[in-house]
Amino acid sequence: MTKDTDHSITHPFLGFGLGLRTQHFEHVLQHQPDIDWFEILSENYMVAGGKPRYYLEAIAERYPLVMHGVSMSIGSTDPLDMDYLKALKKLANDVQPKWISDHICWTSIHGQNSHDLLPLPYTQETVRHVAERVKQVQDFLGRRILLENVSSYLSYNNSEMDEWTFLSQVAEEADCLILLDINNIYVSARNHHFEPLDFLNKIDPKRVQQFHLAGHSDFGDHVIDTHDHDVPDAVWQLYKEALNRFGAVSTMIERDDNIPDFPELYAELQIAKDIAQQQLTPEQLTIHSKATQEVKYG
Repeated sequence: MTKDTDHSITHPFLGFGLGLRTQHFEHVLQHQPDIDWFEILSENYMVAGGKPRYYLEAIAERYPLVMHGVSMSIGSTDPLDMDYLKALKKLANDVQPKWISDHICWTSIHGQNSHDLLPLPYTQETVRHVAERVKQVQDFLGRRILLENVSSYLSYNNSEMDEWTFLSQVAEEADCLILLDINNIYVSARNHHFEPLDFLNKIDPKRVQQFHLAGHSDFGDHVIDTHDHDVPDAVWQLYKEALNRFGAVSTMIERDDNIPDFPELYAELQIAKDIAQQQLTPEQLTIHSKATQEVKYG
């Protein structure tokens, strides 16, 4: 695999989307709401057949999709799970997502799954380790992947750099893209006492392909990324700053618990769209729905 030049790293703007949840299958198919795209949780659809795949395939005929996973464990010292990657590739071949993402974290060790997205030590050794694994995944899938920053509640004494430098170095060395979770930046900034704008301002715009917006639970002395609340004002403000920094980036709202009816989520997504229209020009917000992302070989 050879790295592309900077000019080959495109940023297809899909518009404004939502996470596809089982509670909303019927509503989406019956009402065909004016949503630009949906993000699916990859692990929920890896088994062929059944009700979830039936609805997914019907929705995929009407809307662009992106795939988002939680089980790649890209930072683990365990070998890459090739059975998982084969199932991921098969799903991608079936639904033809615009791109595939996962988290820059580790979830399992010695075959034991923590069922959590755990942060990594920010060291040069970890940069090299993660970047090499990302290259292997991209070679296997035949496309670039996106890595998402996670929210964190602990740090490592042996870390040598800040989170944004770590993320940037991995993306550059692996030639992958970034899914920037605006809520996770806010949560980690509160928990680790850094300035969230420092995070935004040190990320290379050419690497950022997608935004996540979500809510959290604020306990005063710490914040937990629960995805069960509306997007709060502080995250909306940080989203404005992200738009100023990165321009038009495909944006979606995540809601994983306490999930409201579809019209309520749709109304919240409209807030994101309204903010983007205030911050950016109509030309910047032109949607490129036929875009794809693939790793170049040569």
